[in-house]
Amino acid sequence: MKRWWPYPLLTAALVAMWLLLTESVALGSILMGTILATVALWGFAALDPPGGRLKRPRAAFALAGLVMADIARSNLAVAKIILNPRKTERVSGFLRIPLDMRAPYGLATLACIITGTPGTIWVEYNSANNSILLHILDLIDEKTWIDTIKGRYEKRLMEIFE
Repeated sequence: MKRWWPYPLLTAALVAMWLLLTESVALGSILMGTILATVALWGFAALDPPGGRLKRPRAAFALAGLVMADIARSNLAVAKIILNPRKTERVSGFLRIPLDMRAPYGLATLACIITGTPGTIWVEYNSANNSILLHILDLIDEKTWIDTIKGRYEKRLMEIFE
């Protein structure tokens, strides 16, 4: 059974989502949703996701809350920049930040956090020297950005993934 449906609860959730999106509970919709969910989860299983339970759920929830607050704050800051284009003190730029974290899932999560936050984009990861290159819309103080990435995100991600 595990071979056909490696994640039965996720399969059921995807089928339910499919039925909600198609607005139909006809037999054809149920079959199509089941087939699509099964194939999608076979692909997911091939990616070899990490097994087991979350070791530090409090740290993960605290990080999620922090990220949501930072995204909201960043949305307001970017809106001010866009709605007030006459200010000239805004400087965009690239910034390379050295990292201590090497966990692949931690790096992937950091990439999602940085790219999901308006005004910042993850441009490159250099595995040779374990550093990332970011483009920042409003690069005022490089040290503040380095402290933010390393202190707010990397430290918490290392606690969760390493």
